[in-house]
Amino acid sequence: MAEAYIVDALRSPTGKRKGSLATVHGADLGAHVIKAIVERNAIPAEDYDDVIFGCVDTIGALAGDIARTSWLAAGMPMCVPGTTIDRQCGSSQQAVHFAAQAVMSGTQDVILAGGVQTMSAIPISSAMLAGQPLGFTTPFAESKGWQARFGDAPVNQFYAAQRIADKWGISREDMEVFAKESHDRALKAIAEGRFDREVVPYGDFKMDETARASTLEKMATLAPVDPAYPAITAAVSSSTCDASSAVLVVSEAALKRYNLTPRARIQHISVRADDPIWHLTAPIPATAYALKKAGMKLEDIDRVEINEAFASVVMAWLKETGYDYAKTNVNGGAIALGHPLGASGAKLMTTLLHELERSGGRYGLQTMCEGGGQANVTIIERLG
Repeated sequence: MAEAYIVDALRSPTGKRKGSLATVHGADLGAHVIKAIVERNAIPAEDYDDVIFGCVDTIGALAGDIARTSWLAAGMPMCVPGTTIDRQCGSSQQAVHFAAQAVMSGTQDVILAGGVQTMSAIPISSAMLAGQPLGFTTPFAESKGWQARFGDAPVNQFYAAQRIADKWGISREDMEVFAKESHDRALKAIAEGRFDREVVPYGDFKMDETARASTLEKMATLAPVDPAYPAITAAVSSSTCDASSAVLVVSEAALKRYNLTPRARIQHISVRADDPIWHLTAPIPATAYALKKAGMKLEDIDRVEINEAFASVVMAWLKETGYDYAKTNVNGGAIALGHPLGASGAKLMTTLLHELERSGGRYGLQTMCEGGGQANVTIIERLG
């Protein structure tokens, strides 16, 4: 089978809710990373085969195939198409997978995969909530088939986060310590310039603004998101934000044609699913499945990026797999750096690639929980 290579990966800085990117149109934020990728690499823009972007809640400024719109907003040739996909929080990781599959099949050679989300303008689940409290409704609650299978069991991320904490014996205090560590790691990474190579400033906005110096005492004063979920507060949850990201995936033929130097090889791609009522547990079985398919062990993995949707999700994964937390989300995670939904997958991939290069590691694994009880897993091998 043909190999798929990563030539470049970058992202915008992450703007906090109502922050520096709050008024930027989704197409312009997507165009920002597209233009940077094209300008940084010696591939004529008209030679790109496709643009695949992840995005969740494609309404308002994010509607109308934001991948195609972003490409055109970047001033790129009209001959290049774009498609927008939604695998919930894993949308742009799935975009990378689709790009890799196209290259591996021999049908395409140059694909720009990424994602964009403007959560300041379009909050999570805007398309489905219809005035209901955040995270407490579903677009399929009245489906006869769904009701027959799952009844009235809640499909609710906060319920799932609490349920996971209870099952794996993770206290609110444990999660607050984890959350503080996420912020401390992120602030250290920013101070040391670890993100400088992967972030393309948006005008005067140069670096992530979501990480903050917090204290356990402050976290302890926060009220739960709902009294029914006493351990789940804003402090132990990923922050809403605005960002875009992009990964350039090419074939071996493209490497030779354009005299490109590959930075990584896509070693493995897969996606698995778990109980949708548990909602956030799929990274656990998905990781085991991916390693088995790849013929690898966790000991082979030098760095892991797992999305910090909630502290309990990552902490349960660490408990279940036994992987070293010191090699997991070493520059902080979404609790500190934000979770821009459709952009998060390629954002984490960008950080994983740069961290492997910084640390000299060979293999990196990325996974994340996704709506519907799903999880993508990508394993990349650093080259050079």
